[in-house]
Amino acid sequence: MSPSLLRRTRVRAVAAVATAAASTLLLAGCVGGSAAPAGTSSDGSAAASSVIHLVGYSVPKEANKAVETKFLATPAGQGVSFEEAYGPSGDQSRAVVNGLQADYVSFSLEPDVTRLVKAGLVDASWNSGATKGMVADSVVVIAVRKGNPKGIKGWDDLVKPGIKIITPNPASSGSARWNTLAAYEHTIAEGGSEADAKEYLTKFFGNVQALPGSGRDATNAFLSGDADALISYENEAILARQSGEEFDYVVPDQSVLIENPAAVTTKATPKAKDYLDYVLSADGQAEFVKKGFRPVVEGTPTTGVEGANDPSNPFPTPAKLTTIADLGGWDAVNEKFFADKTGIVSQVQQATGKSQ
Repeated sequence: MSPSLLRRTRVRAVAAVATAAASTLLLAGCVGGSAAPAGTSSDGSAAASSVIHLVGYSVPKEANKAVETKFLATPAGQGVSFEEAYGPSGDQSRAVVNGLQADYVSFSLEPDVTRLVKAGLVDASWNSGATKGMVADSVVVIAVRKGNPKGIKGWDDLVKPGIKIITPNPASSGSARWNTLAAYEHTIAEGGSEADAKEYLTKFFGNVQALPGSGRDATNAFLSGDADALISYENEAILARQSGEEFDYVVPDQSVLIENPAAVTTKATPKAKDYLDYVLSADGQAEFVKKGFRPVVEGTPTTGVEGANDPSNPFPTPAKLTTIADLGGWDAVNEKFFADKTGIVSQVQQATGKSQ
């Protein structure tokens, strides 16, 4: 991975030792469900000594499942089971504040963890580690129909007349916020003014066909519909192709570095911290890479990723890769782009009638 991808210190984590095999049940939706009956482990064979309640955004569900299976086969994972709830990142964060039980949270955006810090549910030092609280990275890409019949090569092609775009709704989806930032910032990267960038974003939303609630819902809408382009995480495009879906994706010359956080809550079972440590281990990061995520641990092997445009070089570095740090941090970004009524994206959505 190019050092330019990361503005934070990376360290190589030590892999845990695998000793046995187990499985875990993942549940979709915004309400958690039991991964195993009370008193049994995830494979139903032994009493579970600890349950980890995982609440997360929808996109890394399969990666989480793979990591959990590996974790359950380690000494630290013995006797552990998982209960899970998935949905749009912002919705899931608010649900935890409103009482949804969580030991381990996995969100699209840092502010969704910050919300829990302000509520006293996550310690303020959650992002003091080597990866600054991040467990996976990605970049914004453009998914297109097989063979790219509309010849979409970058952001400017998306605002041509007649192009139909799907992207999640920034009001609920973390991935949507990454997407809209990438769309806006491409104009700045090409030397345009902020007025030019807002004009581009207005044309972009004018071509939006649908605004699903989450990144995963947006993928499903694209696969089942007739839109020409889906704005998405790189890992989401790779995973869909791994699953047999036939479409292409473009890594544009200008993109945004997506940084996905996870944290343990203040009242979590100690096993939740063990699990977070495993996520950041060499073995845990390897599972994220297999599902198309860019690793946060420097030195993690990244070759042989099935579903990538080039499995031998699955994570090319865009010519211009903007980070949230480049934009002044999330407080500044949320105020400038997503504040209700006054944010640039909020204003554009209202002006184009694309707020739902």
